[in-house]
Amino acid sequence: MVRISEFKSVLQVLDYFKDEETCKKHLEQSRWGGTVNCPHCGNAKVYRTNRGFRCAEKTCAKKFSVTVGTVMQDSKIKLRYWFAATYLITAHKKGISSHQLARDLGVTQKTAWFMLHRIRETLKEQRQPLLKNIVEVDETLIGGIHANRHAKKKEQIRLAGFKDKTIVVGFLERDGRVVTEIVNDVTSDSLVPLVYEKIKKGSIVMTDEHRGYAPIKADYFRQHVAHSKGEYARGITHTNGIENYWSLLKRSIVGIYHHVTPKHLGRYCEEMNYRFNTRTKTDCERFDYALTHVEGRLRWNDLVNA
Repeated sequence: MVRISEFKSVLQVLDYFKDEETCKKHLEQSRWGGTVNCPHCGNAKVYRTNRGFRCAEKTCAKKFSVTVGTVMQDSKIKLRYWFAATYLITAHKKGISSHQLARDLGVTQKTAWFMLHRIRETLKEQRQPLLKNIVEVDETLIGGIHANRHAKKKEQIRLAGFKDKTIVVGFLERDGRVVTEIVNDVTSDSLVPLVYEKIKKGSIVMTDEHRGYAPIKADYFRQHVAHSKGEYARGITHTNGIENYWSLLKRSIVGIYHHVTPKHLGRYCEEMNYRFNTRTKTDCERFDYALTHVEGRLRWNDLVNA
């Protein structure tokens, strides 16, 4: 039997997690680490039942399974399929489309799409430590290529003021993590609070010549390059790292998903952030780490009506 730490393919994942009982035991260990807590009240004293657990606290006394309070709650999809989907989305370097996942698992595209979005919820970094030392900051636009659009669509967009583009701000710690945030504009009112929220004071902040970052000079050592003058690097002063990350993000969107709506873009960015921030881990380590962060629910109505 192949050990979990030695998984090399999705076939080995399916071979190991061959039944629901094996999946449940592994999820229990990944989620609770041997100490089961009631997801309803947080009580650590619970009883094991034939179908799951029951809280020993008299004021609660609710029954629950290992999937209650997770993205897999109330799902009719078998856990081994959830595990396979988690392995695929974390192992594929650019992600996997819902159409491809549907073919791989033998489910409908709608089901695969919902599964992928719920898994993306688990990939969000819940407690983000402040970035420090040297941090590159840049913005990019995500949306369709205007030159490739139909003439009628081009006119509609022109009249709307190109509002179909979404602005994403990225923060990259040199040799470290990346964090992204969607904003409505690139004014100082939007950018400066994000810098204080994401970066430790006293750090060196690398930007381009955009004036929206000017107010941060009181608490950060800001250095910038003048892209408008053809300057892209001056010694260690550059934003090449975060710009390379934008290339990875856009290749993933264009090559795998083709089109991403603004209301769901944040989850696709979180997926790519997770893949980048765990780049030194093996596919199996990324898979196992994802299963330790399954708390939180994402209902269908909340997803489509966001």
